[in-house]
Amino acid sequence: MAELVQYAVDGAVARLTLDSPHNRNALSTALVGQLHQGLADAAADPRVRVVVLGHTGGTFCAGADLSEAAGQDPGDIAVDRAREMTKTLRLILELPVPVIGAIDGHVRAGGMGLVGACDLVVAGNNSTFALTEARIGVAPSIISLTLLPKMTARSAGRYFVTGEKFGAAEAADIGLITLASDDVPATVAALTAEIAKGSPQGLAASKALTTAAILRDFDALAEDLTRQSAELFVSDEAREGMMAFLQKRPPSWVG
Repeated sequence: MAELVQYAVDGAVARLTLDSPHNRNALSTALVGQLHQGLADAAADPRVRVVVLGHTGGTFCAGADLSEAAGQDPGDIAVDRAREMTKTLRLILELPVPVIGAIDGHVRAGGMGLVGACDLVVAGNNSTFALTEARIGVAPSIISLTLLPKMTARSAGRYFVTGEKFGAAEAADIGLITLASDDVPATVAALTAEIAKGSPQGLAASKALTTAAILRDFDALAEDLTRQSAELFVSDEAREGMMAFLQKRPPSWVG
């Protein structure tokens, strides 16, 4: 199997690097499985005090891998994808060490959920962000669990429905990311150095304070949102939206 997520430990820092640039690090089943394994490995390693989630290529993550839907039962893949995403976000939230998103590129759709789940996020000043689900007939159902607690209410009300692109400075202003930076590696290195001074117990307990409320809502709403996500995915509008996306043409919406 191709290695789509690189894993390396350097001192107290575990680096998980999404490495599937040919499809803009889309969340294929294989990539998600390797990401889960990397998070488990980091949690089990007593040396690790912080995880850095980065990427190769010009896109951090483009969201779901729509090409995998071809030839499969839409209902089955919809439920599987929703549950995969739910599990991924929860693994990041409940990891006993902080996770820093290191982004120097573009983030779309489900990739935004990963950003919301990270404890800290540093993005290069040329990075762009967008929630484009409504444009293909679906909604940011599952990823709303990590985005709504981080983004301001007004910004969520705007970007959930417009699908507009916005930059790193705006992302920092609305709480989606921690810092916009001209030098992502240097900024991340400074943050990891500070975090590495913490004890395992201190880091785990301190992180848990910041994620407790998110996890409560996560567990209360995840099943309903998983069902909503699956229902939207198999709708006529979503089929048209995804075909239009894959065929690079405007969708034809029917009232």
